[in-house]
Amino acid sequence: MKHSILESVFGVALLFSVALFSSSAQATPVNVADLVEKHGPAVVNISTTKIIQQRAPGGLPLPEDDDMYEFFRHFFPPGMAPGAPMREIPARGAGSGFIVSGDGYILTNAHVVRGVDEVTVKLIDKRKFTAKVVGYDPRTDIAVIKINAGNLPTVTIGDPARLRVGEAVVAIGSPFGFENSVTSGIVSAKGRALPTESYVPFIQTDVAVNPGNSGGPLFNLRGEVVGINSQIYSRSGGYQGLSFAIPIDVAMEVANQLKASGKVSRGWLGVAIQEVSSDLAESFGLDRPRGALIADVQEGSPAAKGGLQASDVVLKFDGKPIESSGDLPRIVGSTKPGTKVPVQVWRKGGLKELTVVTGEMPADDKLAFGPGEQKSYSRGGLALSELTAEQRKQLKINSGLLVEEAMGDALRAGIRVGDIILAVNNTEVRTVEQFRKLINAVPAGKSAAILVRRGDSSLYIPLKISGNGSE
Repeated sequence: MKHSILESVFGVALLFSVALFSSSAQATPVNVADLVEKHGPAVVNISTTKIIQQRAPGGLPLPEDDDMYEFFRHFFPPGMAPGAPMREIPARGAGSGFIVSGDGYILTNAHVVRGVDEVTVKLIDKRKFTAKVVGYDPRTDIAVIKINAGNLPTVTIGDPARLRVGEAVVAIGSPFGFENSVTSGIVSAKGRALPTESYVPFIQTDVAVNPGNSGGPLFNLRGEVVGINSQIYSRSGGYQGLSFAIPIDVAMEVANQLKASGKVSRGWLGVAIQEVSSDLAESFGLDRPRGALIADVQEGSPAAKGGLQASDVVLKFDGKPIESSGDLPRIVGSTKPGTKVPVQVWRKGGLKELTVVTGEMPADDKLAFGPGEQKSYSRGGLALSELTAEQRKQLKINSGLLVEEAMGDALRAGIRVGDIILAVNNTEVRTVEQFRKLINAVPAGKSAAILVRRGDSSLYIPLKISGNGSE
């Protein structure tokens, strides 16, 4: 009996080995070592540097003739002032990427290069280049960077639609800085929706992916890139058998837009949606749980103009079936703004055909960035957003603006992402436009007293406007 069990185990192991080294009956059998040798040179190591401003112990850095000097001297003892001297500390990060064109264009994850001051690319032949960030899209976590080099090795782009669950795949990257590491596994699922993502139908694999693998390629055994390794699901912070890759067709569509214009343009409806549960399907008279239930329609939006209503269940968009609510944002987002699209909805127990002209996702979503196309910064270097009523309730404040990004004067002053700006020169602020008017009234070379809520405490920070105050 033991002998027969061993034979069975050996047989299963042999079958897995055969599967690992051949991609399909139609393709030439590929050895993983041959795949790595042929396509590995197109995979790069990415290291990043961001200068962090940290407050150093000391007294007031303001000159005595500064109009804010007496204000801060009165309220803060020496060494406690928020305007104390700043020191610069380099914060380093790492990731992976792969070359998609011989003239130096490289794909990676947006979270690898977003907000950094310097990006360095290292090739397998040990050459190093300083890279330029062409653009990045946090919504899909895709970034394009460029190095000045020619005749570079490139990857072959595959078709994720041909991937089958159970098919063997290989990842190459730099986990924890270990360059050109190779791991393998299988496709665990396709079209996976994650709670925080609505525009990416992830490829789930059991390929070992760890910090540093981000942005690296996922190959099928034909040597084609089918995805970009993006994130893992983990309770420990390390690999636990659940890895997620962005399908390469989604990535290339975003990359082409970033290369062309530095930003991503997406279709937009202006609806809030939710999943159709079995109970909801029964109450609506649907044959089974499917579609995207519209919970709310934004006034004046493309959806409202097209006749969509709350309680409609979208079953088809542009002829494509909507099986789950997560399908709708992806399909709408990939539709060119201004396109006239047929929409099939389930309304009051019957099918209804509508036509909607897609709009463009509003710029105030602040999700896609490129050179000259970044978040809307105020004078002084702050990108701000207004708090919702629920956020104000949770924070127990009546007003305030959330700091989304800080650069230039604001960064030097010590204002941080996540701070809540409550007032400017003792004037309470409720809107971004109000903040702009107040900060624009501050003469160049002078300081504004910014009241900031940070955690459970509040403090004043002097924001000195340098030069002409523009960033």
